[in-house]
Amino acid sequence: MTSRHEAEVVEAVPKQLLVGGEWRPATGGGTFPVEDPATGETLAEVADGQPEDALAALAAAHEAQPGWAATAPRERGEILRRAFEALTAKSDDLALLMTLEMGKPTAESKAEIAYAAEFFRWFSEEAVRIAGDYRVAPAGSGRIVVLRQPVGPALLITPWNFPMAMGTRKIGPAVAAGCTMVLKPAGLTPLCSLALAQILADSGLPPGVLNVVTTRRSGATTGPLLSDSRLRKLSFTGSTEVGRQLMAAAAGQVLRVSMELGGNAPFLVFADADLDAAVEGALLAKMRNGGEACTSANRFHVERSVADEFAARLAERMGAMRTGRGTEAGVQVGPLVDKDQRDKVAELVDDALARGARALCGAAVPEGKGWFYPPTVLFPVPEAARMRREEIFGPVAPVYPFDSEQEALEAANATEYGLVAYLYTRDLDRAVRVAEGIEAGMVGINQGVVSNPAAPFGGVKASGFGREGGREGIEEYLEVKYLALRT
Repeated sequence: MTSRHEAEVVEAVPKQLLVGGEWRPATGGGTFPVEDPATGETLAEVADGQPEDALAALAAAHEAQPGWAATAPRERGEILRRAFEALTAKSDDLALLMTLEMGKPTAESKAEIAYAAEFFRWFSEEAVRIAGDYRVAPAGSGRIVVLRQPVGPALLITPWNFPMAMGTRKIGPAVAAGCTMVLKPAGLTPLCSLALAQILADSGLPPGVLNVVTTRRSGATTGPLLSDSRLRKLSFTGSTEVGRQLMAAAAGQVLRVSMELGGNAPFLVFADADLDAAVEGALLAKMRNGGEACTSANRFHVERSVADEFAARLAERMGAMRTGRGTEAGVQVGPLVDKDQRDKVAELVDDALARGARALCGAAVPEGKGWFYPPTVLFPVPEAARMRREEIFGPVAPVYPFDSEQEALEAANATEYGLVAYLYTRDLDRAVRVAEGIEAGMVGINQGVVSNPAAPFGGVKASGFGREGGREGIEEYLEVKYLALRT
């Protein structure tokens, strides 16, 4: 049952669409429910945006673009700085809101709010560092001047698993670069995005710079924008399957596209690794967000001589984790986001068990309400198990032994994905050698977390292209213009 304070936190969030600086209902007045995945109860009804609403949001962004692009970089940065301070000041209530609509424990939600706020602080500093170039032409008869200017109106589509951080990671560089936006948050977790939009408005972001369209039908609602010449940029975080569809749709307008897609992260443990550190890193890489993260370790490849010990120690730690509603004290693992996600995880585990895998802990859907699945370790896991190839997106750790460095590297790269990889070894030469050989956009060496607002986040192969965060993040929202000066 939702407490009085929980109800007050939800009530404080706008539930309508934000278009041109005004909160307004969806065309036709339709709404859809936002549910607590721990109980199945409806938390709120939010506006169910239609294609007409998305086009109105794009029109507002298009109208605001010239003025926003001409706004002084310092002013853009100060708005982001104020928003950073507001996020930090309101972190307790925002963390509770996130836990209610997404399910993660409040301690993890607070950590995400802090992480999300850092993108605003980072890009507030980058806004005044957008650089150009001036040089003498090789023949000496002219000058080459290079400018970087905002791409223009951008469509930002964010996922449900990190509902605040995925918003700030896209909005921050767009604001800093001088781009206006239409934000389409995930239908499962729209409340955090609506709260974030209110914070930015209160921080002085002009009307029309950020527009928010919530909807239960993402493709049908935002589809018309991709064929509209007023849109110049698409940034998407989500599944590779949907990413491919969006890229095809964006081709007609030759949109600038950034894609952060699926993952199948390998976690390599060599026999010379510090096993205590490896187990701690595995818990971070696997159990952050209950495994519902594109950076989550999906496959644990462990050198055979230490595989039994590693699997046993990991199972002991994961099996002892407390599962429950994220608002309860001491809970370490919340529910999965909905029934479909829980069913997918259970299906992958059942498939592995049917093929001969052995469960060291977990592996059974608990009774009762809510979309819970227990932390699970499987060892050994047959080669034919689907989870070796498919992204699990849940609290399940399959362990596979290997016999040589080359075998480990081949296993790590035996996937269409290439977002992140992790490796544990005390041998510096091996660490560098393996990290360079792994086909991934990011590699964690002796650490289970790689995300950092000051670092470029993104993948290769079917995990997408483009980078978010770091100096590279703002480049995604800037066009290069060359001026040829005759002298």
